[in-house]
Amino acid sequence: MKFTTLFIGLFCFLGPIVNAQEQTPVVSPKDSTLQRVFEWNRKYVQRYKEDADLSYTSPGGEIGAPSKYVINGRLTTTYMLIGTEKLPVALAIIPDFTVRVRKERSAGVRTPSFRLGGTFYVRMDNRERDYRYSSLSFVHHSNGQDGMALNPDGSINTINGNFSTNYLRLKYHFAHQYDKGNSRSEGLFHVIGFEWHKWFDYEKALENDYGFSRILYDFSWRRYRQQELWRLNVSLSYAMNSMKEYDLSIMKKRLNAELAFHYALPFMHNTFLMAATGYYGEDPYNIYYRDRYGYLRLGISTGILRGADK
Repeated sequence: MKFTTLFIGLFCFLGPIVNAQEQTPVVSPKDSTLQRVFEWNRKYVQRYKEDADLSYTSPGGEIGAPSKYVINGRLTTTYMLIGTEKLPVALAIIPDFTVRVRKERSAGVRTPSFRLGGTFYVRMDNRERDYRYSSLSFVHHSNGQDGMALNPDGSINTINGNFSTNYLRLKYHFAHQYDKGNSRSEGLFHVIGFEWHKWFDYEKALENDYGFSRILYDFSWRRYRQQELWRLNVSLSYAMNSMKEYDLSIMKKRLNAELAFHYALPFMHNTFLMAATGYYGEDPYNIYYRDRYGYLRLGISTGILRGADK
């Protein structure tokens, strides 16, 4: 009887412990490492989208351009076709459309700028805040026209002249983010890149007259508090290929530069007020590439934004 009572007591005492051990999964070091890798991959996919160019709407467009505009707009987004946590790579389709509505009786657009391409991303680090990754893009750029690119006098046909080119763009992205206290954080984001057109089909009128190879540098300084409060962007590019009338040192033709500030008012969500100033040695708006001018652009902008890092 005493033995039976002792057995029942031990069963009642040990049974819940054994049962709890059976229900609690044992996480091996290998499984824990794999979960961390999955987490890194997932967070980097979000970084790829946040670092993409912003869309904007600008009444008056580029103030200072040779042509006058009613309103200009750029619409771009990121379709992440491959963005699984199981891979350190990702693939996106990125449409990028810019339209300038001319200040004319018909308020015509004439030659909108269409860019459509794919971007392949490779994670190069396992840190989320001070991250590093590379991207390779293939982009088609055209204006939807099929007229002769040059007029009989050799000038550019900006009415319905054909513009088309295709290019590769290789970039290296790196960042440093840090806490500022009071739930605030900031980040410094850098991109170094190179753009190359000559391997692919392009409008022959561009030969010896267009920036087919460009070195690129972008910088972004951003502040967060629950959401992104503002960002200061600097964008520089310089054409390195030979041109018939401009040697390598002629900055007025080869340099494109922009300084832009985007600020979110407290009641805004994923939207900024935008002010940008810059210089185009080669206007990126398709067939208008021969235009050179300084400009001011005001308006609103948006993108895939985020809150403060934790």
